Amino acid sequence: MWKLGALALLLGLGASIGTAMQQPQTVRLWEGNAPLAQGNTPTDIPLITLYPAPTDNHNGAAVVVCPGGGYGGLAAHEAAPVAKWLNSIGVSAYVLTYRLGPRYHHPVMSNDVSRAIRLVRTNAKAWNIDPQRIGVLGFSAGGHLASTAETHFDEGDSKASDPIERVSSRPDLAVLIYPVITLSGQFAHIGSRNNLLGVDPPQALIDSLSNEKQVTDKTPPTFLVHGADDTAVPVENSLMFAEACRKHKVPVELHVYEHGEHGFGIGGDGRPVGDWVKRCAEWMKARGFFKGKP
Repeated sequence: MWKLGALALLLGLGASIGTAMQQPQTVRLWEGNAPLAQGNTPTDIPLITLYPAPTDNHNGAAVVVCPGGGYGGLAAHEAAPVAKWLNSIGVSAYVLTYRLGPRYHHPVMSNDVSRAIRLVRTNAKAWNIDPQRIGVLGFSAGGHLASTAETHFDEGDSKASDPIERVSSRPDLAVLIYPVITLSGQFAHIGSRNNLLGVDPPQALIDSLSNEKQVTDKTPPTFLVHGADDTAVPVENSLMFAEACRKHKVPVELHVYEHGEHGFGIGGDGRPVGDWVKRCAEWMKARGFFKGKP
């Protein structure tokens, strides 16, 4: 698979990606070694896989997709199939391959998702997307990463030598599917916490990444989906985040399905939970996320 550096894209080589080639292309988040890299193997190289929306069904919006996997793996059914669904509703998708525990710990994963959003925004013109309509979507631990992106963003460093670092990492909306949210208390997913923070992390660090505690009035609009009978990541995770959004007057939509085991992805085998993709598309449209080509 052909790989291009981010800087090459900035020089104009990115304009043909997704049009001249049939297969999805991958782009490294950093030209050289990523910050805090422990080597130069595939596990040390964060990247995004590009799924541009078809030209005949392109609305100018983009979403960075964060697959789940307990911060120890990346679930394939929460990657390419999600990107293809987004393409079907006119949204360009960028599937994030972020670094994983136990080899890596925070802030590496947060750095990766922030960099992905900055990279997509920097290349908005080349990739024919609107820099003000870039969302983030995540499942399970990827949902935690997406919620981290929407609660721990910054506006960029105007003095940075790297032009990508000068732009904002704030997503314009977030979609969280059976997300890990809290890292503290009885509803925490301990496996994800251990992979993200290591064993026995300090309480201050746990609290800082328990994202229901990090919502502010600057948090972007959020759409949440969870199954009430999820036995892996309790539905209380989504309930707490939705309540925090409501408290801070952040636009939020929450769908709790009676039945929805952990990991249902975009499917549902004909069950009601599979309708979440329709509800999500309706929500995006109602929020003005679909506006036509930029």
